[in-house]
Amino acid sequence: MRSLQPALLPIRRGLHAITTGWQNLIERIRDPYRPERHYMRGPGPKWHAKHAVQAAPAG
Repeated sequence: MRSLQPALLPIRRGLHAITTGWQNLIERIRDPYRPERHYMRGPGPKWHAKHAVQAAPAG
């Protein structure tokens, strides 16, 4: 049985590379961090309060 191990080494290395690649791919897909959820989308309520335009008196 020991005589087969050197012959199987390239196969084991190839399988290891494939499984590592799949694990990395799955890890990236399942990553819960989504940066687009953290970007500012526009002025908030503080900005609106500070820059409120006073309405001209009607009449």
